[in-house]
Amino acid sequence: MLMTTNELVAAGGLDKGEAAALYRLMTWLSPAFPVGGFSYSSGIEWAVEAGDIVDTATLADWLDAMLGDGSGFCDATFLVHAYRAAEADEKTALNEIAELAAAFVPSRERQLETSSQGRAFIDIARAAWDADGLDVMVSACRGPLVYPVAVGVVAAMHGVPLAPTLHAFLHALVSNWISAASRLIPLGQTDSQRVLVRLEAAVASTANRALNATLDDLGSATFRADLASLRHETQYTRLFRS
Repeated sequence: MLMTTNELVAAGGLDKGEAAALYRLMTWLSPAFPVGGFSYSSGIEWAVEAGDIVDTATLADWLDAMLGDGSGFCDATFLVHAYRAAEADEKTALNEIAELAAAFVPSRERQLETSSQGRAFIDIARAAWDADGLDVMVSACRGPLVYPVAVGVVAAMHGVPLAPTLHAFLHALVSNWISAASRLIPLGQTDSQRVLVRLEAAVASTANRALNATLDDLGSATFRADLASLRHETQYTRLFRS
């Protein structure tokens, strides 16, 4: 029998709201959700060609730095603040957060990556997973919503709790980085999973920091990764768009 949204969802002890939130998170942040994440490497392609990333150990070290000291932490912090502004119906604050997040991207290709994914995420969410107030929140932002801001706004408007949204977002981010690297180094499936295991604590730590961070805490110290995203623009042979 088809379950309706008015009935209690019996899913291993989850109530109706918890089951719906989990279902949506698993869908939105799945590699199958069509935001085009497979097209981007966030500069990893240049790092592989330059010899900075050659195996599981160097990949794990590179991604650990990106998570804790680079774009991972910054994106997580923007997601948190966008979520809270949307949840509180603070449209002016949300617009300011969206503008700052867009300005914080260090290269043209990374700007293309995050803005394209953000636009696709919003468009698909509105078409298939619309929620009351979502259109109003999106309209409050005068510029494009980058990917972490888009995820934060959609999750808030659907009432999906912030902490699991943030952890799922960072897991998806890391998984996409590893997927790109697995095709570039290349890595086998087992080695790719080993890298994901090594980054479990870093994902949790980054999420916890972002939950308590202010916008004044934003900053990046991953200069080599930023240079990689810049140099990728002129890389002769490329599989990825960033």
